[in-house]
Amino acid sequence: MAKEAISIVLAGDLVLDEPDGAYWLAGIAPALRAADLAVGHLEVPHTASVVELKGDVPAPGAPPENLAAIAQAGFGMLSLAGNHIADCGSQGIADTLAGLDAHGVHHTGAALTLAAARAPAIVTRGGHRIALLSYNCVGPENSWAGKDTAGCAFLRVDTADGAPIAPAAALTTLTAEAVATLREDIAAARQQADIVLVALHKGIVHTPAQLAPYERAVSHTAIDAGADVVIGHHAHIVRGIEFYRGKPIFHGLGNGCVVTSALSPAQDHPARAEWVDRRRKLFGFEPDPAYTLAPFHPEAVNAFLGTIRLHGGGAMDVGIIPVDVEAPGRPVLASPARAADIRSYVERITQKAGLPAITIAADGRVEEVGA
Repeated sequence: MAKEAISIVLAGDLVLDEPDGAYWLAGIAPALRAADLAVGHLEVPHTASVVELKGDVPAPGAPPENLAAIAQAGFGMLSLAGNHIADCGSQGIADTLAGLDAHGVHHTGAALTLAAARAPAIVTRGGHRIALLSYNCVGPENSWAGKDTAGCAFLRVDTADGAPIAPAAALTTLTAEAVATLREDIAAARQQADIVLVALHKGIVHTPAQLAPYERAVSHTAIDAGADVVIGHHAHIVRGIEFYRGKPIFHGLGNGCVVTSALSPAQDHPARAEWVDRRRKLFGFEPDPAYTLAPFHPEAVNAFLGTIRLHGGGAMDVGIIPVDVEAPGRPVLASPARAADIRSYVERITQKAGLPAITIAADGRVEEVGA
């Protein structure tokens, strides 16, 4: 089959705990629907289960009906491997998978067994076969799938002090086990697809610019193993963009659409209330009180969607679509003035993170300086 030029839009974390998911997604839906494929990261299970997994700050199950809104907004593919997807236990994962299947949304990264969680999601657009793989790099370990147990796919990263792997741990070095997993899974996906996307739940939350010691290593390893695009999320604030061997690495897509009361200062859940206090001490910021449903670092209002333009001959253009986050947490396509601010912001944090300098044109195209 002859290949056509296609566009792929990439979004970060999706947490739709509030009713009327269609409203919260409406501000970015035009960009999602305009693409041939929109890919996002589903952060929490969509389930009525009230089970709470211990090991991280537990997220409540999101309304199952919001999966329909995610599909209707234009998402055709979702990564699931993250630190909250197992928060409502195996039933929460099973309910989420069933809901996504019912709405025709392809998914990977969490399942009822590890083998199923590691299997790629594959779609065809314009003659291009596109595979997505998804891994959790940050734990907690009890959210990871086993041979016969539900959970998410994972890449093991050593901690500086040998402590258990968890989102708040000092994660430092990619393990040989993780390298082997990436090589095996990407090789298998490459047998079935022309383009391989690798989604990594990684990094340091609520902190501008800074990359953890392992982040470039795991991203480079994925590309060395055959990935075409690396997609990062988890930090709830965007990160810089890097090109390695000519392939793009979005080190952090930030929040695709996060609207939740579970992180707000007003909490009646002990573990979540404790996290609100600890977050303040760990990261040294107070959320803007207007952002009741997205109480993140003030710089997190500078958001974007990643874009990939695949040409029929295999060439790839990389870009961003600037997104502004309006109070109390609704993402919208940025106005021209805000878009210019956001492009400049992404250029600055890329350099601040120690990555090669990039330029972002007025049309959103991203290029490495001197490339």
